Amino acid sequence: MSAQFGRCHFDGKPLHEPDFGETPALLATYGFGTVQSLCQNNVCIFHAPLELEPKCQPVVLSSGDVLTFVGRLDNKADLVEELRYGQPAEDVEIVCAAFERWGTHSLNKLVGDWSLSVWMPRTRSLLLAKDAIGTHPLYYLFDEQGATWSSALELLLRSSHRSFALNEEFVAGWLSLFPASHLSPFAGVHSVPPSSYVLLNACRRVVHEYWHFNPCKEIRYRNDGEYEEHFRTVFANAVARRLRSHHPVLAELSGGMDSSSIVCVADTLISAGQAVTPRLDTISYYNDSEPNWNERPYFKKVEERRGRAGWHVDLGLSSNLAGTYSSQRLVPIPGSAADPVIRENFTACITKQQNRVVLSGIGGDEVLGGVPNCVPELADLLSNGDVRNLLPRTIDWALARRKPVLHLALAVLREFLPPGLGGLEKAKSPLPWLEPAFATKYKDALTGYHRRMRLTGARPSFQENVRTLDLLRRQIACSVLPTAPPYEKRYPYLDRDLLEFLFAIPREQIVRPTQRRSLMRRALKGVVPAEILLRKRKAFVARAPVRSLIANWPDLMETCSDMMSGTLGMVNAERFREALRQTRNGQPVSLSRLMRTLDFEYWLRHIQSFQVLQFPQLANRFRLSSAPTVHRFQRA
Repeated sequence: MSAQFGRCHFDGKPLHEPDFGETPALLATYGFGTVQSLCQNNVCIFHAPLELEPKCQPVVLSSGDVLTFVGRLDNKADLVEELRYGQPAEDVEIVCAAFERWGTHSLNKLVGDWSLSVWMPRTRSLLLAKDAIGTHPLYYLFDEQGATWSSALELLLRSSHRSFALNEEFVAGWLSLFPASHLSPFAGVHSVPPSSYVLLNACRRVVHEYWHFNPCKEIRYRNDGEYEEHFRTVFANAVARRLRSHHPVLAELSGGMDSSSIVCVADTLISAGQAVTPRLDTISYYNDSEPNWNERPYFKKVEERRGRAGWHVDLGLSSNLAGTYSSQRLVPIPGSAADPVIRENFTACITKQQNRVVLSGIGGDEVLGGVPNCVPELADLLSNGDVRNLLPRTIDWALARRKPVLHLALAVLREFLPPGLGGLEKAKSPLPWLEPAFATKYKDALTGYHRRMRLTGARPSFQENVRTLDLLRRQIACSVLPTAPPYEKRYPYLDRDLLEFLFAIPREQIVRPTQRRSLMRRALKGVVPAEILLRKRKAFVARAPVRSLIANWPDLMETCSDMMSGTLGMVNAERFREALRQTRNGQPVSLSRLMRTLDFEYWLRHIQSFQVLQFPQLANRFRLSSAPTVHRFQRA
């Protein structure tokens, strides 16, 4: 995606472009073409476009404010009409006109995937904002003298010429699920939260949520067909919006329902001339040696329908499924090191095909009933006092899931109780190998910021939708801006209008006792191959990680005998080694979180060599070393 970098001085001290040294050259690696810049008085801003843009940025408004916009505006036509903008315009021009007309009230009108910055010289204030989902990263650090902000966390760290303390709350969030979206691994370096703006000046920092999903909005139709038609419309719009590119678009095609639906709907739009892209390419990964992950027959069905093969990557040719941290370039967030096989093939793919945009199926499983969770629907009936339908619906779900009625009833009641009384799902419980003091201090982050449902106010199903979306926002916030080559990742299932529709319809439309993804299966019949629509839920790949642990056992035991995370007071090395032994012996252990802990250990050793983190406890005990290749637990 495009990227921006800027620095301003609240105290009026002048800034000049030569002050930034190699920063413009580093920023150029996040885009294509010439880096655009503006330096005046006490502010300097740089912009690296991903595609050729007729309008140069940053843009100086008639008020003297300086605006930089990164991303895509999806409702430009509506804004043009509302603004009475009488001429064709680029996205950034409409954003500028909207901000000049409405100020910060314009932000809730900007539908799309974006981030922006506005420097206001009259008040020496800086505004930073993100879209509703937070797909475009934007980090900042500030003090009384000024602020620095950037789309790329790596660039912000390197330009600061200083070191930071480790943000332990971020670490706790990473080790469990995902950290809060406003955090970074570095204390004092913040991320702009989704659906929010941050206002900075010499006196204060204000963080304000400018938009949220309406809990009162409900959509009720007479029959299933009307829901299906509405879904087809909003889903097609979500895909069409993300096909906007002057270059060919690349779609990740796994053979599952999410990615296959994106590709099939995109093909329909392109054939009808309703998409702005010259071509849609696909990339698929497979491993025939994994009995629980045989994707090739399914993505082949999609390729047969579209009459074109995509780029195939055989993961069985190498034992490298997990990323290894390079000593050449700083990786600012744990878990962001790419597997060499995937990285090399992916780079070759988008370089040869000149792709600038990659479509991802992330979010589809969560928002469209990939996991048949009956609790939100039953909780809605309970909160409404609909006893007449509650019991028969509970029985239907109990029969479908082969569980006692009492078991489901208790699961519903537990959602309304505090964690201490209702308990937590095993996946959200604190890790047994963490040091007690660390686990106690960051209990909230380690339990995924769990919040119980409320009987009053918004529908329980709406509350569950918001909790799920928050987790997805946190997951996306852990992504690193790609380079070499750069590209923009887009998420059709996280389209704001699509989510508004899904959050407003009855839960029983999305998933039913006898059919997960009920709405999606019904609506896309005839669009997506039947073999995929009728496919059972894909399995988790667990064999390869365990095999890798066994193959690298001596190196792992050596690494875990003196862990940096242990010295920092986070991980108990002996209990972690015991968890590794249990995994090797086939005993039940949270493999995904075990791998996260191991990945964090390797990341600490990687980041130490760049001297951007302060490690007073370590006193040069550890040196950067190559970590053994370990498979990351991943979902097929």
